[in-house]
Amino acid sequence: MAHYAKVESGVVTEVIVAEQEHIDTLSGTWVQTSYNTVGNVHALGGTPFRKNYAATGMTYDSSKNAFLNSQPFASWVLNETTCLWESPIDYPSDNKIYRWDEDTHQADNSTGWVELD
Repeated sequence: MAHYAKVESGVVTEVIVAEQEHIDTLSGTWVQTSYNTVGNVHALGGTPFRKNYAATGMTYDSSKNAFLNSQPFASWVLNETTCLWESPIDYPSDNKIYRWDEDTHQADNSTGWVELD
C-alpha cells in the first residue's frame, strides 16, 4: 500500500492509501506521495519522494516533481532543494518563541520575528 494524492488543476484535493491496482481504476490524476518525506529528507533514511508529503490544499508542481505548501508570506522564498518556504531572516536561536510579522519586516527589512509573551 502507498499514499496517493488526487491533483486537480495543480491542487491536492484528496490523499488516500491504496494499492496501485486500485489507483489505476480511478478517474483523475493521482500522484504517489511518501508519508516519510519532508523537506526532501526521508525520515527513515530512505530515498526522499516528491520533496514533501502531500496534504489537501497543497500544490503539485510537476516541473519540480514536488508537493508545495502555499507561500506563507510575500517575503518568504522557496528553497529549491527542500521545496519548503524560508523566511528572509533566520529564526532566532535564543530558545524564545516568535511569530513572523510581515509588516515589521517590510518596514525595515532587518527584523520580522516578534517575540511572543
